[in-house]
Amino acid sequence: MKKQLDSIFKPKVIAFIGASEKEGSVGAAMMNNLFNGGFKGKIYPVNPKRKTVLGVPAHKNIKQLSEQADLAIIATPARTVPQVVEECGEAGVGGLLIITAGFKEAGEAGQQMLAQILASCQKYGMRIIGPNCLGFISSELGINASFATKMAGKGNIAFISQSGALCTSILDWAQDQNVGFSHFVSIGSMVDVGFAELIDYFGMDAATSSILIYMETLKDARKFMSAARAFARSKPIIILKAGKSQEGGRATLSHTGSIAGNDAAFDAAFQRAGIIRVDTIAQLFNCAQALAMQPRPKGNRLAIVTNAGGPGVLSTDYLITRGGRLAQLSEKTMQRLDECLPPSWSHGNPVDVLGDADAETYHKALDACLADSHVDGVLAILTTQAVTQPVDTARAAVKIAANYHKPVLAVWMGESDVAEARQVLEAGKIPNYRYPESAVDVFLKMWLYSRNLELLYETPEEAPQQFTPRKDAAWRLIRQALSESRKHLTENEAKALLACYAIPTGAGKLASSEEEAAEFAARIGFPVAMKIVSPDVLHKTDVGGVKLNIPDRVAAKAAYQALMTSVLGHMPEAVIHGVLIEAMVKKPFELLIGAKKDPIFGPVIAFGSGGVAVEVLRDTQLGLPPLNMRLAYRIIEGIRIFPLLKGYRNLPGVDLEDLAFTLTKFSHLLVDFPEIREVDINPYVADHESGIALDARVVLDPFQPRRRGHPHDHLVISPYPGKYTKHIKLRNGMDAVLRPIRPEDEPLETRMFENLSDESIAFRFFGYVPRVDHNFLTRFTHIDYDREMAIVAEIQQDGQKHMAGVVRIIADAWGESAEYAIVVADHWQGLEIGSNMTDYILEIARDKGIARIYATMLASNQRMIHMLEKRGFKMTREDRETFHAELDLENAMPFAAELPFQPI
Repeated sequence: MKKQLDSIFKPKVIAFIGASEKEGSVGAAMMNNLFNGGFKGKIYPVNPKRKTVLGVPAHKNIKQLSEQADLAIIATPARTVPQVVEECGEAGVGGLLIITAGFKEAGEAGQQMLAQILASCQKYGMRIIGPNCLGFISSELGINASFATKMAGKGNIAFISQSGALCTSILDWAQDQNVGFSHFVSIGSMVDVGFAELIDYFGMDAATSSILIYMETLKDARKFMSAARAFARSKPIIILKAGKSQEGGRATLSHTGSIAGNDAAFDAAFQRAGIIRVDTIAQLFNCAQALAMQPRPKGNRLAIVTNAGGPGVLSTDYLITRGGRLAQLSEKTMQRLDECLPPSWSHGNPVDVLGDADAETYHKALDACLADSHVDGVLAILTTQAVTQPVDTARAAVKIAANYHKPVLAVWMGESDVAEARQVLEAGKIPNYRYPESAVDVFLKMWLYSRNLELLYETPEEAPQQFTPRKDAAWRLIRQALSESRKHLTENEAKALLACYAIPTGAGKLASSEEEAAEFAARIGFPVAMKIVSPDVLHKTDVGGVKLNIPDRVAAKAAYQALMTSVLGHMPEAVIHGVLIEAMVKKPFELLIGAKKDPIFGPVIAFGSGGVAVEVLRDTQLGLPPLNMRLAYRIIEGIRIFPLLKGYRNLPGVDLEDLAFTLTKFSHLLVDFPEIREVDINPYVADHESGIALDARVVLDPFQPRRRGHPHDHLVISPYPGKYTKHIKLRNGMDAVLRPIRPEDEPLETRMFENLSDESIAFRFFGYVPRVDHNFLTRFTHIDYDREMAIVAEIQQDGQKHMAGVVRIIADAWGESAEYAIVVADHWQGLEIGSNMTDYILEIARDKGIARIYATMLASNQRMIHMLEKRGFKMTREDRETFHAELDLENAMPFAAELPFQPI
């Protein structure tokens, strides 16, 4: 994909189809921008009605160009675009930018044109930006392929926007604020290249340090999550998501012709992907600036140093109400501050150094706070007064901040009086703001970013390790309901389903008469709960279908009759299976555990306060499956009553480990069955010993066929595919484990790269010697196991684990072909590790439904050429230095005789 997008963002030859001189037209505006942006390559106008455009010879069509275009820009009427795209493919164009609108908005006819365009692109291997977009700007190369009124300045921010109109406003604002960009892209309708592809591309771009996105809708959440999770650790991804309110969501819907999705689900997805979400355009750029200038805080404890009490109080209020904490200064810090500050200083945090504080006083106060281990970051506030020294104080802040690896943010309040000081702060890489609230916002966003990045190391297993679910029994329950054309499980069926995943539900009996009700209730033990069981009754309390605290046999008979009468009175046609009799359970905490399919992100888990007031309290936290214990804990910690769940004062809380385990087991149920549309366990009651589901409701979708090799298509985060773990014996008799790579393998891979010879590195990276640092390795260890697979060879020697090699396949945008690459550490070469890994990855590719494998290698890499030729790869020479290898996997013989997984 990189090569295809290089054709768009790093072209040497551009063809502009629809170029014009007509004043006020898009074609004229883009021609002027292309020629005035500073692009050093060639630009060919294409317009069959003109001989020249702006004095440059024009061509009738793309085929008449004297050389092959890397990028074709199309700004012709919508009805002509499919044919123009086909001609571009025939002419060997690498990528397309389609400015034209009128496709999605044109109904069925527009959809047919889009389908035709995509078919042509797939046939010729072209990628598309657009249609219905403003275009893009690549500042480094001087490419202004847009009809914006301004050129973006050079910088290291990649900005991606779904709104072209917003792009023009931001360019205007950025020029005024001296904000520069590496790339500035309006993506329009995203029929092909979307957020995911651009995150992948800009994530590998050395000129880009952060990726900023204005998002209205999301088309392919799985690809987006995969790309974001791969790069969020090395490059901050900051998103301004529109459509937060219901009204905003409806506006988004009408604007793009796509679905908006539940906004809370976006929050959960962004957290899991390590993404920073902001609420305003100012926050978007403030966060990018701060993360580029300052280290991330390790916690949310902020120290505030100010020469005015009012701004300090405002900062404190804003910090506390948004989840931050005032740092509790240590006794040692307090002593230092007592020594350097006047006797009437505030003697606490905020540290009020008083209005006459000079630069030296600020320096000492900042130094004391930054040295305190209880402080995660410092906010310095200065208000101009008769004796203040804005510039000198700014220099003091810059000097002391350089000595610590903690964020320092500044608020120099005012305008002309502090203008020079702000320049000093910015030159010294201290972000500065006009108002305290803006600085506190940024500090908290930086902290949440650090916190969310922790989740990227969590790779829950495909199959649970701590318990064995009864999948077959669960499937029989679901299949029975679906075979009867039912969308709902009855309560006893729903509880039986939960029991298959070891979620406690308690014993119950189904009574079909008054006598059975009394008999079963006596056996269970009074008091009991009695609930109607009917596939037609979804909300039992709405029809009088629940009776609680039944004390004896007589009351049980009466309750049975009352339930039947009430339900049939409300729903005369309801089919009633009977009445469920259960023991009353008393536990102090009523919780909700649920899940619902979001139209964009698939199954989303909800956890929070339960009981009858659930919709009033609205104390819930969302998360995406799959979960493990740590991810489950993070969800539990997010609800407002968490301090009570931990135990408050003398009141015991709940068994948090048991609760997290229940959420993890619940997650596995959703992972295994895409047929589950909705689950509602309310209440799930818990105490310090255990928890139990008292009521359960399950709504089903029709049977969801599993795509070959992709059983988790309903999830946007692929679980760790433990089934691809295999033990092999090396030629020297040593044992090795072939397994999918994990994020925590980064130290192992670092050691492997440190011990690779120059030749091995040259063979793997075609002569390029990469800088093997954290940013580089993040891309290789944080992968999505659906579109990409990397298998490592792990060997134990001298009590230490070693990574002996890595083999990798990366599927194309359509999942039909994949690129292969391998590296084996020099110390372990000659033991048939490469052959074993290659055979194994080819079988995994077959299992995932990939039809074609290809690879590029240096002509001097004879061992690789021989190994692939032996496996049926066809070799063609690309140039004097490289070969291209290709294998038709569908028609190839099996490569590995023994597999730990069942091929599909």
